[in-house]
Amino acid sequence: MSIKPISLPVDCTLTTIRQRARLPFAVAGLLLSAQTQAFLPTPLSLVTTGELAPMSNSAVVDETANTAAYPRVQTEISEGQNAQARQKSQAEELLANWREQVKTENLAQHTTWRRLLYFFDDQKGFLGKNKGVSVVDDANFFLSKNGQQDSGAELDAMLVALADELTITAHNTAQTGDSSSLNSRSQNSNSVLCRFPARVHWLSETLNISESDLMADCPEFDEWIKKLAPEQLSIMFAQEYLDNPTSAFAHTLLRIDSKASAADPSQIHHAYALNYTVGGDPADSFVVYAIKSMIGSYDNAIEIDPYPEKLAKYLQDDERDAWTYQLDLSPSEGQQIMRHVWETKGLEMPYYFATDNCASEILRLIDVVRPQQHLLSQLPYVVIPSDVVQLLDNEGLLARTNYTPADSTLRQAQLNAVKQQREQLGYHNSAKQTFHEIKSARLNPISSMSSDKQTLLQRRIAVSDNNPIDRHPLQLGHVGIGQRGDNNYIDVGVRAGYHDFLDRPAGFPQFFDLEGAAVTVRLYDKDDNSVHNRDYQPDSVVLQNLTLVRGRSFNPVNSAKKGKTWGATIEATRVDDGSQQDGTDHLVGSLGYETGWSWAFGTPRKNTGEMPPQLCYTLLSGTTQAGRGLNKGYRVGAGVNLGCRYQINNQLRVQAELQLPYWYHGSSDAPDVRGHYWQPISTLGLQYDFDKKQALRINTNYDWQERLAVNDDIQLSYRRYF
Repeated sequence: MSIKPISLPVDCTLTTIRQRARLPFAVAGLLLSAQTQAFLPTPLSLVTTGELAPMSNSAVVDETANTAAYPRVQTEISEGQNAQARQKSQAEELLANWREQVKTENLAQHTTWRRLLYFFDDQKGFLGKNKGVSVVDDANFFLSKNGQQDSGAELDAMLVALADELTITAHNTAQTGDSSSLNSRSQNSNSVLCRFPARVHWLSETLNISESDLMADCPEFDEWIKKLAPEQLSIMFAQEYLDNPTSAFAHTLLRIDSKASAADPSQIHHAYALNYTVGGDPADSFVVYAIKSMIGSYDNAIEIDPYPEKLAKYLQDDERDAWTYQLDLSPSEGQQIMRHVWETKGLEMPYYFATDNCASEILRLIDVVRPQQHLLSQLPYVVIPSDVVQLLDNEGLLARTNYTPADSTLRQAQLNAVKQQREQLGYHNSAKQTFHEIKSARLNPISSMSSDKQTLLQRRIAVSDNNPIDRHPLQLGHVGIGQRGDNNYIDVGVRAGYHDFLDRPAGFPQFFDLEGAAVTVRLYDKDDNSVHNRDYQPDSVVLQNLTLVRGRSFNPVNSAKKGKTWGATIEATRVDDGSQQDGTDHLVGSLGYETGWSWAFGTPRKNTGEMPPQLCYTLLSGTTQAGRGLNKGYRVGAGVNLGCRYQINNQLRVQAELQLPYWYHGSSDAPDVRGHYWQPISTLGLQYDFDKKQALRINTNYDWQERLAVNDDIQLSYRRYF
């Protein structure tokens, strides 16, 4: 493995490097003194092991030469030994000077040096659990046996190796009179110049070592960096995709632009994608795969592929809109990031889906070249791609934005245009004609990419309202006051993420609905209970809900989208048991699944690929619940959920739903206890947004099962996104 410094043009030839190479004056000056006496080769016919060799009769013997031959060999050996001694002395002198500077400036604890070694002194999450120790446990990543625990020991080992390589090269150059000895470095795959180009580059700047002194011929690194030709870096954001659970929280990767694609972003065949992902086992089931990804049982994987291949997967296969943001980094910073990627791309490190993922890795790379930035430490414990985009925008690190619509978005734009033309002409489609248009739209091969997938085509539609920079913060806290029957209460809750059906929709995929890691605690007014309702008195404090995940994926049948409509829920929640008279609420574990149909209606924004803003749905549901308070300890249900969401304006939305589950507990001999029954529930929700971070919400629900102790619940809550 070998290296050329990235500060040079990537197509520099070895001849150019040799012409530009020069040695440190102190090193070369001392070593050249070893060359002040020229030695002529002594004929083997005159010297054999220090004695005269036999001569032919015709030979003319030069006695002076014979007597001089042996001392000259001794002199040559002596000069060689002296040169080696001077070489060792010079290495020690160089090392002493560097060590003095390291000590004076405390470089062993420098933020950049420690970040290059994966010391995460200020990061939250799993990677920050062992502060003061590098998270890399691969011995090949360190020159010092104590490098993982001691950044100072690793820095000193790096300086020792670097001093040795510089003085060896200086000695060889002084002997040959040119820089052709650079080739000797390329023969050593363990050369620090080839193994750790990012570390060497930082040291050259910090210790004021001329880059020309550090040039080496490293074929593997040279070929790699020449192929990528990094000129500019951008972050690409592929929006959330619920139909693939591993992509439910969106995805980010780095776009590596050459000069050609940086000058013209449509020339994507000149760009590469750096993708940090999980190196999971495809043979594992989804559940096993998800659990291992969460707990770090899989290693990470760094993939570098042609950018068109990755972009096509998102735009065409998954049909996800993409946003690309040019990073406000200098070319030299981008090149240093790529040097660091070279050093680390082969490391086997645990991948954590929630804390050390595609998004956190991008921030880590930027932190390496921006010691004054502390991006990772500014994020919450769980790292989500859209949080990273917003943080980079807040820090002023995004220079230029580009929106690339998915294939389904372009098809929807054409479908919208056809409908608008018909409405302008004063008539509407028949049901058969509408079905034909929708089917044709789904089969339309229109794309943002050329047919050979090598270039981006000019976008002819307006930007959709799903730029993640515009979305509300994903964490939520809420406080609500309400009444359940005759009992007053206060609800206090938090949600780690993400976005539900009534939240402010700007910045999200249309009709996006996904919540995770949410908890609500309810505090009842006991004094009020004692007055109004002596028959039903709940505990003062109860766990109202604990949601692991709740979501719905809406793909309206009358749109250009191809997916299905479905939903899933895993939670602990309080439910009313309608199997017996005056049934009360109990905390149960609940697992549910829905599948069905949805329809979009209304008028979409003009010249966009957005679907109409209103939505109705019909879902077939199946639910299993278990809890000690339930009759028989469990119940299973099946039914239908009917609902609509109406967006009144950009700040106000309303949702109504009717749930019609039929529950079964099992047969029972107890009198007046039902083993199965209908339990219809109607709900109504309305939210008004003050801004991206504040909203008011009203929730009401009514349980139509007449045997319950309490049927109604109404609440007004203040919601704060943070």
